[in-house]
Amino acid sequence: MKYIKTFNESTNTSEIEAICKKYNITDYIINDDGSIDVDGEVDLFNKKLKILPLKFRKVSGDFECSNNQLTSLEGSPQSVGGRFYCSSNQLTTLEGAPQSIGGDFYCISNQLTSLEGAPQRVGGNFYCNSNQLTTLEGAPKSVGGDFYCRDNKLTSLVGCPQSIGGNFYCVVNQLTSLEGAPRSVGGFFNCSGNQLTTLEGIPQRVGKYFSCYNNKLKNIDYLPKYYRELYIGDNPISKILDLFTKPEEYGRISNREDKDLILDFIDREIIQQDKLLANRLVEFLYDIDKPKTREELIELLKNDYEIR
Repeated sequence: MKYIKTFNESTNTSEIEAICKKYNITDYIINDDGSIDVDGEVDLFNKKLKILPLKFRKVSGDFECSNNQLTSLEGSPQSVGGRFYCSSNQLTTLEGAPQSIGGDFYCISNQLTSLEGAPQRVGGNFYCNSNQLTTLEGAPKSVGGDFYCRDNKLTSLVGCPQSIGGNFYCVVNQLTSLEGAPRSVGGFFNCSGNQLTTLEGIPQRVGKYFSCYNNKLKNIDYLPKYYRELYIGDNPISKILDLFTKPEEYGRISNREDKDLILDFIDREIIQQDKLLANRLVEFLYDIDKPKTREELIELLKNDYEIR
């Protein structure tokens, strides 16, 4: 595929210089193939561009081309020392994107369905929020900072980076499985707002908090072994755990309605998947002559589930 005139090897020096002047690009070198190396940043934000006006090779600083009408990243630099921004365009693919990024990579609010063509190593954060991603195939192999893939159409995490130095956010997707989740997360792990019924596949070490709000969890098997805080609200299992961990809820447990509520959750699925928890609840409900104290029940659950 040939570039248009501004990309073509026949583009003369004066034309390139005129384009650089128009977009306030300074401190550049023109290469033999008509591409340019820029010592500094390139700012093409909100220029109503449908294509990139030049063929870039290296940019030592940030490269900004967000808020345009780009449908392709052809002409993007091969390497960027700082951050690369291509958010709020009409991209359906990341083919042509830089393969080496020293800082952050932003491709938020495009029309991406996969991450094919993405850089394979990102020194900073990677943001692909608010696209139409159905897969993370093509994602970077490692990300030094945060990885955000929230607000997409993901049903699994296959293809996800396995090493994330910062936080991992996959909230508001359609996940039914955590298969493919990263093995190592240095900061937060947040998978809230999905359709998870199990935490199988979760990393065993999370540097900060672990959040799985608003899913369909009926057990807390597979919790990470190491984390600082756990947020598990708005799940079937949390309604049961609240009865043992919140004084105000525990005080109401003598009501028949509350007992019925617990029994509603001790269904066949929970008994099969989480016999230990079901047994604890049954003990509490039916051992009337020797009722467990709230403290005893909490201690049992702590030992079983490492609840903090």
